[in-house]
Amino acid sequence: MNTRRILIAGIAASLVLAMWEMVIEAVIPDGAGFFGPPIAIGATLVRDLQGSPNPIPFDAVALVLGLMGHMMNSVVLGAVFGVAVTRVAPSPAATVGLGMAWGAAVFGVMWFALLPAINPLMLNLNGPVFFLAHLMWGGALGFLWARSGRLTAAAAAG
Repeated sequence: MNTRRILIAGIAASLVLAMWEMVIEAVIPDGAGFFGPPIAIGATLVRDLQGSPNPIPFDAVALVLGLMGHMMNSVVLGAVFGVAVTRVAPSPAATVGLGMAWGAAVFGVMWFALLPAINPLMLNLNGPVFFLAHLMWGGALGFLWARSGRLTAAAAAG
């Protein structure tokens, strides 16, 4: 599997999710605030933020850790998606659909199983907004994966 392909798709898809989540959390009533989502991710390690109310208070260390963790998880989960989807996706549209299904599955496992146990501050985020963010992440991942696959195949054929 192409490392560059994994990195580009994973990081680009992570930016789609992050931009949506940060902007929406900044404008909705009782939202976590613009920097709230990545700070909440960083609170997995910066434990004194657990129990904070919305808007989540600014913490530079948690922000940096959250951004790093978010992108790292996106790349790893994007690679898992890439291994699975290259075996079953019959078309680019199916790859996007499978990506959205993958995003929904990742959301479900995180929201209902992992976050309550390891980082309950993340549950301060708006659930429906977070779910839509994961659908967008998966759709972007599927689109980029399908697009890069077509480009790779065209280059090999050319």
